[in-house]
Amino acid sequence: MDSLITAAARALATGDLLGVLKRVGLRDDPPALALRGIAMAQLGDFDRAKALLRRAARTFGPREAVARARCVVAEAEIALVSRDLGWPPRTLDAARATLEAHGDRVNAAHARILEIRRLLLIGHLDQAEQALAGLNGAPLPAALRANQELVIAGIALRRLQTKTARRALSRAERAAREADIPALTAEVERASDVLNAPAARLVAQGKERLLQLDGVEALLESKALVVDACRHAVRGRGTVVSLARRPVLFALARALGQAWPADVPRSTLIAQAFRARHVDESHRARLRVEIGRLRSALRPLAGVSATKQGFALVPRRAREVVVLARPVEDEHAEVLAFLADGESWSSSALALALGASQRTVQRALDSLAAGGKVQSFGLGRARRWLTQPVPGFTTTLLLPGPLPSD
Repeated sequence: MDSLITAAARALATGDLLGVLKRVGLRDDPPALALRGIAMAQLGDFDRAKALLRRAARTFGPREAVARARCVVAEAEIALVSRDLGWPPRTLDAARATLEAHGDRVNAAHARILEIRRLLLIGHLDQAEQALAGLNGAPLPAALRANQELVIAGIALRRLQTKTARRALSRAERAAREADIPALTAEVERASDVLNAPAARLVAQGKERLLQLDGVEALLESKALVVDACRHAVRGRGTVVSLARRPVLFALARALGQAWPADVPRSTLIAQAFRARHVDESHRARLRVEIGRLRSALRPLAGVSATKQGFALVPRRAREVVVLARPVEDEHAEVLAFLADGESWSSSALALALGASQRTVQRALDSLAAGGKVQSFGLGRARRWLTQPVPGFTTTLLLPGPLPSD
């Protein structure tokens, strides 16, 4: 490897992207193409970066399997950053295996971290933790250690393990300072801001207040009966009753939880659960049926008693009932939660992350665009959607992944 390639690689490792282009910007040999591709990716020109990396991979000879594998890893990182979640993960697995077989443990670890980050984005937390176990104890450079700690913190945040997340972010901050890469330091700072931003609203007895993630964790570990409007479930003392697929029952549970210890008139329950403007006897009959179903579903945690005006929630063991709601409740909030990371997403990537059909996601995006909440650029398969994060709020609770006791 000649001196210019070596100098460009060192500049890339320290984040000096202009230094990379200055040294290899006019060269067309495979190592130069690969370095230019990575530099262009970090400058945000993903299309040009992918073209350079693929050209470099094709140009490397048959004996240069490690170099081709490194190009694949770089392309996988571009796919992750550009939210191309449909990029084939098996290709990355094969590249990682090649790197491990040839002793390139640093780039193999980088490939595994990319794999974990993708799993984290689409909410596969158990698989992400299993993949992370393969990195434990491996000696890594500072930049990769920072990324590893960011992954640990990301998993902990989605598990609502705030102490674990804080420790991981503290280690990530030290590693980022050691690596001396400004973009990495900024990423750690953004991740740390999540812990200090409001994550949910606590609604109890007609009053509301914002909670940070540690407050949400403490609430779910308390003895209160929690009607969780973030994940459409009712929780109490280690027992979770999911109503995610029963929206009418959850609407009734939330209305009763917000009014507790008072009751809720039948007309109010009908309006909130059935969205009926005019109440007739058929609605009252349906309400009785749905209340019976709610009693059956909540039997381990609470009862529903009839009053003169309506119904009231009666917890069995908890001393209080509270509602945990999103800090900002908008239509299609889950789509907005993913877009709030500031990255551009395709509708297919959002569908994969949400576990929904692409057509459903597209309808949601069209509705949000009509309301001026999101914007798009590009056409056809190259179309991407983005929005700016809501200032001061975190979207962690809107992302997929089970809570403790789920």
